[in-house]
Amino acid sequence: MPEKKILNILHTESSCGWGGQEIRILTESEGIINKGHNIHIICPKESNIYKDAIKRGIPVTALPIARKKISAVFTLRKWLKKNPVDIINTHSSTDSWLSALAIQFMHNAPKIVRTRHVSAPISLNSATRWLYTSATDYIVTTGEKLRQTLIDKNQYSADKITSIPTGIDINRFVPANTKEAKITLNLPTDKCVVGILATIRSWKGHVYLIEAIAKINNPNIHLLIVGDGPSRLAIENSLKQHKLTEQSTLAGNQENVVPWLQSMDLFVLPSYANEGVPQGILQAMLCQLAVISTPVGSIVEAVKDKETGIIVEPKNVKQLAQAIKQLIDSDEIRMQYAQQGRKYALQHFTADKMVMRMEDVFTHVLSNEFQSRNK
Repeated sequence: MPEKKILNILHTESSCGWGGQEIRILTESEGIINKGHNIHIICPKESNIYKDAIKRGIPVTALPIARKKISAVFTLRKWLKKNPVDIINTHSSTDSWLSALAIQFMHNAPKIVRTRHVSAPISLNSATRWLYTSATDYIVTTGEKLRQTLIDKNQYSADKITSIPTGIDINRFVPANTKEAKITLNLPTDKCVVGILATIRSWKGHVYLIEAIAKINNPNIHLLIVGDGPSRLAIENSLKQHKLTEQSTLAGNQENVVPWLQSMDLFVLPSYANEGVPQGILQAMLCQLAVISTPVGSIVEAVKDKETGIIVEPKNVKQLAQAIKQLIDSDEIRMQYAQQGRKYALQHFTADKMVMRMEDVFTHVLSNEFQSRNK
């Protein structure tokens, strides 16, 4: 049996934000390192992923790659010449462009694997087509619907795209006593806690959740918002406008979100754009929560309507309110969805499965068979 090749993989991430995309890169990196491979991350110094990579002990270098500048191309190229890698795994538009340009005409250039995390449309222009086809060796999407869109709409080769859902640490995200979690976090134990865990961006749908809670008009509901982001002020204003400030908790960003999920009775994510399979949903399912969400991106690959939760139309406050009310009023249905959701997540969305499949992709891209087929 041939000895397994040790891979040298570079992750690039130009985003300075924090969310499921960045968490996936870190989780995947830890898993690949545990399999005996070498991982390095390049990102801007001011980014959240830079700080967290250091904290986790993942090799990381800060380079000015937050913007599409020619100087960044040369800086990245210089680093690659000093630190040869087998594969560059890119994650956002800017670092994908910088990486593709940096390796042009380079001797023994690394392969590029692009992970596509969101469902936002990809431009059909020739430059973007070059980036995703000629400049990129392989594409990984975080959901099958995203993969199918690239094949059907963008006309990319199906042979060079695979869907690998984000995987979650099943040892961390586990069910717990909800009442005890509420007490620990100083949340009302006599209320039904309806929660959302997401970066506060417009398309995550926080405003529609607030409007739905207001429409239900039930003082026994407590709204828990975990996360922070650019739309926080708008959310605070919306809570004031609907007189829900006293009936809600804005927890902000939390280093450990597990107890916050464990304190919830119901999880809601009413996104209307830019989703793959959100990590918040998968984490909630593993914590045995029924989920209400929308058919955006690849969400329906996790949330099965009337099985693991309820799917409602995006931006439809009436439907959202009805779904929340239904699951609050019926402990039996809510628990049935929650139990089925945890079982489904354990079958399909574990970190071990994600890491194993990503390792397979990297090995495949470097194989003689793949290279000869794509000459």
